[in-house]
Amino acid sequence: MAELTHLDASGAANMVDVSEKDATTRTARATGCVAMLPETLRLIREGDAKKGDVIGTARLAGIMAAKRTHELIPLCHPLLLTKVRVDCEPDDSLPGLRVTAEVKVLGPTGVEMEALTAVSVACLTIYDMVKAADRGMRIEGIRLLAKDGGRSGAYRAEDRA
Repeated sequence: MAELTHLDASGAANMVDVSEKDATTRTARATGCVAMLPETLRLIREGDAKKGDVIGTARLAGIMAAKRTHELIPLCHPLLLTKVRVDCEPDDSLPGLRVTAEVKVLGPTGVEMEALTAVSVACLTIYDMVKAADRGMRIEGIRLLAKDGGRSGAYRAEDRA
């Protein structure tokens, strides 16, 4: 198991010093889903949700969340993100919406937390916008799919058996 870099010698949590790390291109992709009743998914598809455009609003909320991750997660560094993409796709097999986020930066630290935060907030926004129609929705499966760049190299979720 890797050493926890956010703990000092006494065990106190601290922000990691990344000033000596090379600025490289780093990317991360994350996913999650909101499972709901088929009728709720129909409302979203047809644009009949009372609060408006669920998918468009969730996409923007996810993008905004990625940019503010350092304000939400105590030991995350503020980053100048160069790309944030959030997609919310209907999936009849859930039924519900699958959310994916891709985040990119040229910097000394990775963007896994930004991708995970984007997905989490997009899912919460979906829930908020249609909770009046379906309080039993489930936010599920939020996880990192892939990351590239940096000292630790590439990670793919399928690498985990």
